[in-house]
Amino acid sequence: MNDDLAALRAGIDRTNELLQRMLAEVAKTPSTHAIFVDAGYLYAAAGRLIAGTEDRRAFDLDAEGLIEALIDRARTIFADSRLLRVYWYDGARRRIHTAEQQSIAELPDVKVRLGNLNANNQQKGVDSLIRSDLESLARHRAISDAALLGGDEDLVSAVEAAQGYGARVHLWGIEAPEGRNQAEPLLWEVDSQRTFDLEFFKPYVSRRTAPAYDSAAGRPTREDVRFVGAQIAAKWFAARGREALVELLPGHPYLPGSVDQDLLVEAEGLLQYSLRGQADLRRALRDGFWEHLQTQY
Repeated sequence: MNDDLAALRAGIDRTNELLQRMLAEVAKTPSTHAIFVDAGYLYAAAGRLIAGTEDRRAFDLDAEGLIEALIDRARTIFADSRLLRVYWYDGARRRIHTAEQQSIAELPDVKVRLGNLNANNQQKGVDSLIRSDLESLARHRAISDAALLGGDEDLVSAVEAAQGYGARVHLWGIEAPEGRNQAEPLLWEVDSQRTFDLEFFKPYVSRRTAPAYDSAAGRPTREDVRFVGAQIAAKWFAARGREALVELLPGHPYLPGSVDQDLLVEAEGLLQYSLRGQADLRRALRDGFWEHLQTQY
């Protein structure tokens, strides 16, 4: 009898030890988050807020700059977590990428997923893509937190599916000039809500007007833009010093939204050429900026 009791106690001790090891391993595993962007909602809500219209043809969206700003914000909100990637959901005729969608797809850590566009330019199949990805990533424990930028009530099932596997879903929205631009059932279902205001989106959305800069000299080359990026980096380092550089380096290849926007504005002034919507030149600008700073470290 005593031997049986001792064996039982030994078994309990081994089980407890195994559980302790498992908990220790879980504690060491970093949390992971992903950002899910419903581009249809983004264009409509941001266009209405900044340009007064939902018509994409009436304004330009600096998608690359905005994505980096969202990544930067997520880094602040999920401080002890790493980014898996940004998922960008949009519609296209026969699911063939437009030039703009292709440039977004080429960005690091971004995955473009396309639904169809019908004859009325309405997205079809996007909500099901979001649900599929959210559910799959949560089921396989690939993410612990999901930041969802959207507003459609049809996304409720996607939220429920992810939560069913233990992921937390955080709804991100865009300030509405009047009323709400997100469905109430969606607001009720998520784990947290956050709204980005006019000031957040203003640098990335602009009405289509006459070119702001003189482009008579033609489009600058990537090397021209890279050199300007290095020039601005030298000026930045001289003004802020090594401590600021040390704080900036862990974010490579991303720049904080404020630094990135200042870099863009100053470069456009030096080049006398608009870099809005030109992903290859924007990347060359950042490459030049980073390359110079890394020589100073």
